[in-house]
Amino acid sequence: MKFIYQTWWKVLAVLLVTYTFIAGLLLPVPALPIIHETIRNLYFHVPMWFSMCVLFGISVWYSVKYLLKGDENYDLIAVESVNTGLLFYVLGLVTGMIWAKYTWGEAWSNDPKQNSAAIAFLVYCAYLVLRNSIEEEQKRARLSAIYNIFAFPIMLVLIFILPRMTDSLHPGNGGNPAFGRYDLDSYMRLVFYPADLGWIFLGIWIATLRFRMRVAERKKLEEI
Repeated sequence: MKFIYQTWWKVLAVLLVTYTFIAGLLLPVPALPIIHETIRNLYFHVPMWFSMCVLFGISVWYSVKYLLKGDENYDLIAVESVNTGLLFYVLGLVTGMIWAKYTWGEAWSNDPKQNSAAIAFLVYCAYLVLRNSIEEEQKRARLSAIYNIFAFPIMLVLIFILPRMTDSLHPGNGGNPAFGRYDLDSYMRLVFYPADLGWIFLGIWIATLRFRMRVAERKKLEEI
């Protein structure tokens, strides 16, 4: 827990995200057909998914810890990690739809990757619905922790495995090579990898702030 209260990684997150915006717009990118300058969206769209996966993974870890130890703080960390992960999920969907509009001709083309991502999003929305439907705190925490543990692998299958088993326009799926395999040049790597780290740290920072707010709210209620 000491890690979340240290400041060096928060400063690094701000610097890396700022660098992503500046270098991502100014450094040259490969002159590729169809996608052209839209390839710069790689610095934003893909890191959103990476950040989401890390946050959902953190949530699962603390759901398991809650089931083992029953510490309410673990439940709060789990739910706020999911809440923050869903924020990045939405940003990933939106940036992907914008990219698809310019490269595929329409924002939503019922591509297997898009449909699977939408289903996985609903799976995590159901997690929040489950939490809000149970009033008793310990029962809510236990059931949502169990659901969360199963939701994570389902999400991974829907987003990263099923689209690879069918035809898809999305790079890295349906026989289409991913960007890194054929056109992610040295300039793009200088931005892409720092962008991944920066957005992940920013996501963890947001989840940390939300957790601390929830703890403060709980203490305030206990004092009343």
